[in-house]
Amino acid sequence: MLPQFVDLSAGMVPLQMIELGLVFFVIALISDGIWALVAASARTWFGRSPKRIATLSATGGGLMIGLGGILLFTGNKH
Repeated sequence: MLPQFVDLSAGMVPLQMIELGLVFFVIALISDGIWALVAASARTWFGRSPKRIATLSATGGGLMIGLGGILLFTGNKH
């Protein structure tokens, strides 16, 4: 099975596959690198204040409880 972007009439299918793989790799590397930098900055910002960490923990706990409530009322009804 070939991806829809491979053109059989253009020839050199293995080269096209390698190019597609490299394009994907470069895009993923840039995207993941940006996410890592953003996460590191956020961690530094949150780490400077114990109040921010406490607020973040409370917010996360509240969201977990809320999601549990949603699942309770909208879960699988068999």
